[in-house]
Amino acid sequence: MTPRPLVMSFAMSGLLFAAQQLSAQSAQYGATSASSMSTSTDNTSTNKLDPTHANADTQKNDKEDLRLTQTIRKHVMADKSLSVYAHNVKIVAVNGNVTLNGVVRTDEERTAIETQAVSVAGKDHVVNELKVAPAQ
Repeated sequence: MTPRPLVMSFAMSGLLFAAQQLSAQSAQYGATSASSMSTSTDNTSTNKLDPTHANADTQKNDKEDLRLTQTIRKHVMADKSLSVYAHNVKIVAVNGNVTLNGVVRTDEERTAIETQAVSVAGKDHVVNELKVAPAQ
């Protein structure tokens, strides 16, 4: 049995209405969050390739760099006091130098992650570009 056109038009109308509502809410939320936040938790724009900053594309498959990244990531993930934001920071090692990038919730998280990276890579080999999200 094939669906009746009237039933299908109601279903399509419902989907269209839901999509319009979602779009309106997204636009409203985006305007609110962009105007009220000094450091956005969405760092998509900072993920664009910048030749002056280390990013995942600049990390090669060098065994020592991979070991550094993996070891620091394990330390960060083992620290259950850190937020989900902190657990998801970017850790990139290039030629033994580690760059930390992303957004964390507090200055304490920023310091904790840097301390963990320094304990693995050494003080002179860590660049901390972590940003602290404003309080919500």
